[in-house]
Amino acid sequence: MPPTAGLRSFFLAGFECAAQKRGDGRRLDLLASTRHDLHARADYAAVAAHGMRAARDGMRWHRIEVSPGFYDWSSVAPMAKAAAEAGIQVIWDLCHYGYPDKLDIWSASFPERFARFAKAATRFLRNESDDVPYFCPVNEISYWAWAGGDMALFNPTARRRGAELKRQLVRAAIAATDAIREVEPRARFICAEPSINVVPASARQADQAAAENYRLSQFEAHDMLAGRVAPELGGSPDKLDIVGLNFYPDNQWVLGGGAIPMGHHDYKPFSEMLAETHERYGRPVIVSETGAERSARPAWLNYVSGEVATARQANVPVEAVCLYPILDYPGWENDRTCEVGLLGSPDESGRRAVYQPLAEELERQQARFEGGAAMGASAPLLRRVAS
Repeated sequence: MPPTAGLRSFFLAGFECAAQKRGDGRRLDLLASTRHDLHARADYAAVAAHGMRAARDGMRWHRIEVSPGFYDWSSVAPMAKAAAEAGIQVIWDLCHYGYPDKLDIWSASFPERFARFAKAATRFLRNESDDVPYFCPVNEISYWAWAGGDMALFNPTARRRGAELKRQLVRAAIAATDAIREVEPRARFICAEPSINVVPASARQADQAAAENYRLSQFEAHDMLAGRVAPELGGSPDKLDIVGLNFYPDNQWVLGGGAIPMGHHDYKPFSEMLAETHERYGRPVIVSETGAERSARPAWLNYVSGEVATARQANVPVEAVCLYPILDYPGWENDRTCEVGLLGSPDESGRRAVYQPLAEELERQQARFEGGAAMGASAPLLRRVAS
């Protein structure tokens, strides 16, 4: 397996592509609600002008597989073309919480259907370009298992079935990885999972053990893919390629309580979390999602970048940081505008306002990690046009 992630830039743009059905049955489609699907050309040109030459984006399985085994690529073809025109290397999410209607996620046909879709997606991309394709087969297996299998927040809206759902999602990811490699042996894979820290509410031994068990659960999906846990699912070391960690301001909490604020003695430095993950797997590591809301955006990027720099100084091969989401988006539950992005909502021509404090912090961090080479002469032009 390649020893590095092979990404084109240290900082990536992440386009939110969640497509789950909420508990009330409403289908979310963030690529549509952010209008990235309509303005992909402008969006990719914008992130390229800000020095990002790689991105996470998504293929909407529920829209592409119009009936079992029949695929309509019209929703993704313009996006793939726009990315190629802008020189953006894309990591394609194939299942970002969403799947076709009437497909039973608990059935044996689910991983089989997903594998066929993944194989078809690889053939589609190979017809578009000879570049090495990158995939995140199933996004955030652990979070999906909790949200969809234990809390009924979105599909399959179950309770007390999180462990079962996690195993099923791992089966699907493994089946998709094998199917993709049949078509394109060079393909690269990212398993993006939340990076968390959980501490006990008291010094009681039972509370400490419960908190540590919860904390260690963050590794279970990675371990299953690698065949270390539940080898009957088909996992093996080669299934774990690039380890992605999703890290946000609320990813550390007291078990049964609230979030741990930064600066508190229980708040664990993110550099230590990165080091623990690399020591555990020995694979390239990327921060596959990170971001904050409103005025906290630049300060959070500064913190995460500082922790990544600390980890790299300790020989932890953190190879990328993905700003996620790169676009402001309507909230999953209430459609409120979540001001999280470098870029805001588009006008009719696709131009988006730039959140300048984050743009300036990004440029400082690009100079830190990429020697300033990422920012080209087109960046000031983008700011004038986009704002």
